[in-house]
Amino acid sequence: MREAGLFGLSEHLKRLSAHGDPLEELNRIIDFEAFRPTLGAALAYGDRAKGGRPPYDPVAMLKVLILAAQNNVSDARMEYLIRDRLSGLRFLGFDLGAATPDANTIRLFREKLTEVGALDALFADFDRQLKERGYLAMGGQIVDATLVAAPKQRNTAPEKDAIKGRQDGRRDMAR
Repeated sequence: MREAGLFGLSEHLKRLSAHGDPLEELNRIIDFEAFRPTLGAALAYGDRAKGGRPPYDPVAMLKVLILAAQNNVSDARMEYLIRDRLSGLRFLGFDLGAATPDANTIRLFREKLTEVGALDALFADFDRQLKERGYLAMGGQIVDATLVAAPKQRNTAPEKDAIKGRQDGRRDMAR
């Protein structure tokens, strides 16, 4: 077995990028920092004066929920995928070998956002950003979480009406 070189990890990540890492594309097209004010208000983290472990970055945790939803996986499976996938670690901003959220942390984060009524709004804003940039979220209709550009509609309103009229005429002829 070959010994890992000093730059082995960075070279591996460059190769992932060269092959079109979809998570890099997602990071490019979505302004995740736009979610921070909503997350801050919803989570209302204290000043940490009592101590304890600081919470994970809420934007990174929202990304975890988005990945879990895109891949239709449980919290336990998401915990594993975060630790297993280099592209996921890079997307979420976690360092290799550093602490990452476990299934319980993911569940509690989701429950807190749901409890205060922020989760649906955050996902709606995520979907809105995707649509504004020409992408469609195809939940439940795809096997992988590939982003696909939405086709541009180029027909004018009269052309659309004409197409609809022809479709209606064909239906009448079939009766």
